[in-house]
Amino acid sequence: MPLTSIDPFVQEFERQFDRLSRQAWGRTSGGGVMPMDGIRRKDDVVLRFDLPGIDPDSIEVTVDRGALGVSAQREEERGGDDRLFVRERPMGTFTRRVHLSEHLDAEAIEAAYNNGVLAVRIPVLERARPRKVEIHHQPEQAKAIKG
Repeated sequence: MPLTSIDPFVQEFERQFDRLSRQAWGRTSGGGVMPMDGIRRKDDVVLRFDLPGIDPDSIEVTVDRGALGVSAQREEERGGDDRLFVRERPMGTFTRRVHLSEHLDAEAIEAAYNNGVLAVRIPVLERARPRKVEIHHQPEQAKAIKG
């Protein structure tokens, strides 16, 4: 039987990302796509959302029943005499929900917006962090562990 290294954080984010990507790309109207990168580090998870041209005051980050919600709005920028002849930039409200693992500390989430990127930092709970297990080298201790 082959042994593989499985990171439950990565698996959950990949699963949610795939599901949400299918929903977002399948839309024909309504809100636009909010691309996201998820990075797992030793003590936290960082999610980065692309939100270029968004007014920082329109961004809202919420946590509700184990789900992180991000919403933002891009308003139309036209003067009274301006006539639109091409539109490629999506306007309106952008939303994204990511389900959080029970191993993350939803009470200590931090968010910052800089250069069109919203970064959300979610700490990993202490009990879920990688740790080194001590190996006993004394014959008596090894015998006690074996039972």
